[in-house]
This record gives sequence, structure tokens and C-alpha cells, in this order.
Amino acid sequence: MKTILVVDDEKRLVSLIKAYLTDAGFNVVTAYNGRDALFVAREAKPDLIILDIMMPELDGHDFMRIHRKERNTPIILLTAKVEENDRILGLELGADDYVTKPFSPREIVARVKAVMRRIGRSDTPLPQLLRVQDLELDPDSYVVNHAGERVDLTRSEFDLLHIFMQSPGRAFSRVELLDKLQGTVIEGYERTIDVHIKNIRAKIEENPRSPRYIETVYGVGYRLIPT
Repeated sequence: MKTILVVDDEKRLVSLIKAYLTDAGFNVVTAYNGRDALFVAREAKPDLIILDIMMPELDGHDFMRIHRKERNTPIILLTAKVEENDRILGLELGADDYVTKPFSPREIVARVKAVMRRIGRSDTPLPQLLRVQDLELDPDSYVVNHAGERVDLTRSEFDLLHIFMQSPGRAFSRVELLDKLQGTVIEGYERTIDVHIKNIRAKIEENPRSPRYIETVYGVGYRLIPT
């Protein structure tokens, strides 16, 4: 049984999310601020974290900065609709997805299942080592090397680069990438792809403003330059 950590200072909201996730077959642990969430995460080692940004003691961004140094747990952010800059910062810090408040608890369950499906793919046979230019990606070990040096990617960043490296030269739209990455498309979430691309470029490009690997195809989306 997969364990989900739900972190939010609104206790009624935490109880509601917990009830829906429990009904969906997940084990749920909870915390009501970022500081307590660090202790719970270290003890329970959850498979996924649902994290509010605005919290007392330690906010969601600071929690992510600390937790990412310890584990690479997939994270879904809970954000208010007006918090676009906070949402983007969360994605830049390595969040895998976000859900805006107010939301349906069923949407939370759907987003969790989508991320968990992606995690489960690592348990199934995958293609051999992929090489494009001086990038190497090993689907079995979830390792990426750039010019012989290891690159630390979040789960979503790895999955996105994997999509590109399976079809070098092919242009993907943001909607198509979002569908492949999350298994569903919700209007307005295409911005998530832009932030993940920005993060990947910062890690593999010598000059992210003049990319050698992932280029923007204007009017379409992105593609991986094959040579």
C-alpha cells in the first residue's frame, strides 16, 4: 500500500483529503505545518507528498528546499489561484504537479493516481540505455548523464526528458507532453511544462538561453535536437 503525506494548516481540508485518499486505497499520514512535515516525512518515508505552500512554522517552499536534499519524493502542491509566482517557484524547486484551491477532492485523487502510475512505470521493463548527443538516460536506474557527469533530475524532469529521448527530432506540443507526463490534461496547466523545461535546461545546457538540446518550436512546443 502506497503512503501519502498530506500537509496543510487547514485541518478540515486535511481530513477531507485523507478520507478520499483512504477510500481510494492509500495509507495517509498528515502534518499541519512544514516543520512537523519534515519529521513525518523522515519517519514515514511517503511515496508522495501533497503540500500546501502557505503554512506557519515552515512554508511549503522551505520544506521543499530541505526535503529535496534528503529524498526525491514526488510532490503535488496545493495553491491559491492568485499565487501564480509561488506556484512557479514551487515547480522550479522540483514539485511535480499543482492543484489550485478550491478544488474537488476527486481531482486530488486523480492527480495522485496519475503521479503514482508514472512512479510504477519504473517497475516494468523499459528500453535500454538511450543516447542523444552527449546525453545518456538509463530508464532502469533513473540515471541521466551529461558529458559523462550525472545530472540530478526530479521524477517529472526525468520522465519529460525520457519522452524527448525516445523520439529525438520530434516536436511535441505542451498539451501532448502534459498528457504523456500526467495522463490527463486540465486547461491552464500547460505552464507546468514550460517550468519543467526551464529546469531541465538549467541542468544540462551550457547556455539555457541558447539551448543545444531542447529547443522551442514556436507555435508548437518543444523538441530534442537529435545531433
